[in-house]
Amino acid sequence: MRDLQALSQESYHFYKKAVEALLFVAGRPLKMRELSEILDGLSMDVLSQILKELQNEYARRGIRIVQVVGGYRVESDPELAPYLKRLMQPKPLKWTKPLLETLAVIAYFQPITRAEISAKRGGVEVGPLLKTLLERKLIKVVGRKPIPGRPVLYGTTPFFLEYFGLNSLEDLPPLEELEKMLSGEEL
Repeated sequence: MRDLQALSQESYHFYKKAVEALLFVAGRPLKMRELSEILDGLSMDVLSQILKELQNEYARRGIRIVQVVGGYRVESDPELAPYLKRLMQPKPLKWTKPLLETLAVIAYFQPITRAEISAKRGGVEVGPLLKTLLERKLIKVVGRKPIPGRPVLYGTTPFFLEYFGLNSLEDLPPLEELEKMLSGEEL
């Protein structure tokens, strides 16, 4: 394990550049353990220091290094979104109330079956909504419930956390707050 005392200044800067490059090309959050394995067993303390330095250096730039889903990634500054949208011309996501409600039910009550989701949404059909969420990779099949018929269980994906900028499911707002938002009440 390479720790701070064992590294020369030159080696430290080399690893700092390597961390920056890895985060840039990964296209997904990288966990510290993964970075350590890739970088010759670099210690968690050194990685932590490097990541803090990089976060500080990028704080006033158009991109930044953030911690999400228990890992680190490079992302653009949210203030620049209008300009980036002009460049990228993304296909707009049509977030309907039923789609958001279905995703919220899954996020808060996972693992959950299709029938349970439907019941929590007042008995409405959720099949097409589940298909859309699966296609967008916001949810996935996480298993089967051990009851007759063995219905499929759904849960959220790491991409769900990444998409909404969450580090873990514990970062979700309290359920009562979400219910107020969905009903259109003021918070």
